[in-house]
Formats: sequence, C-alpha cells, structure tokens
Amino acid sequence: MKTNPEKDTELHDKINRETGRVKWSELERHFASGSVVYVSEELDLIDVALRIAHDDKESITQWMQSGKVAKVSDQQAQTWTAADATLWASVVSPFVLVQPEKRQLH
Repeated sequence: MKTNPEKDTELHDKINRETGRVKWSELERHFASGSVVYVSEELDLIDVALRIAHDDKESITQWMQSGKVAKVSDQQAQTWTAADATLWASVVSPFVLVQPEKRQLH
C-alpha cells in the first residue's frame, strides 16, 4: 500500500512539535548505537521524518544515493563534538534524524 505523506497533516504537526535543537553531546550515545541519521540542509527535516515514518522507500533511496540522507559518519561526529554543535533533531523510532542549523546570512 502506497501511503500519502503529503496529506498526513496530523503526523506532520506531531513531528514538527517534537523537533527541536539538541546539543550533539546529548546524541552521542545514539550515534554509538548507529541510530543517528544525517539530513542535508537542502532538505526539510520535517518532510524527511514524515517520509521515513511513512516508509517512502522511493524518496529515501533517492536522498541516500545523492548523499542528502546518510548515517552520521565518524568525521561528522568528531567535527560536531569539537565544535560543541547544536543540531536540529527529530525522532522517528528507531532513528534520530539530525540536521545542522542553517547558517544565517547577515
């Protein structure tokens, strides 16, 4: 059965409410268990979470092949640890999706 994430406003709103800024240091134990997934700044974190929740394999596969969605690498983790980074995070069990904060242009 093909689901329709675009029309699932209830789940979209729930994910949006549960998404927030989190220090990387608070996510390191999840990273150690392999459950932290990087989401490129080019994508909407809420949309990615919604599509994962709906098991939208087509979109997820496309993003993974283009490198826009991937397991957090050791290099990314080291960089975020060194920078004491704060990331946007959204939980779609069993994954924690993270996205660097978009840089503000002044």
